[in-house]
Amino acid sequence: MTIKEAQLAVDEWIKTYGVRYFNELTNMAILTEEVGELARVMARRYGEQSFKKGETDNLGEEMADVLWVLICLANQTGIDLTEQLELSIKKKTERDKNRHKENEKLH
Repeated sequence: MTIKEAQLAVDEWIKTYGVRYFNELTNMAILTEEVGELARVMARRYGEQSFKKGETDNLGEEMADVLWVLICLANQTGIDLTEQLELSIKKKTERDKNRHKENEKLH
């Protein structure tokens, strides 16, 4: 699935099952919540915390939830994520093409 296809699939799901998009501020709050859930799993899987009884190691699911809400925000604000990601890669390449290679901390 391409990013554009994902944006279309989420939009179709919202129109079919979701009634309407939550407003942008609500979705921003939901995105923050989902990032927190992703952080919890990361802290338990890769950090010093352990999973509590009943918690699951659902890293992929949490990442997908973050992506879902981000796509909702892009759709409702008219952002083409494919175009913006391509621009971001170009910007980072131009700005940082030597920065990381020259960073002694990474060697």
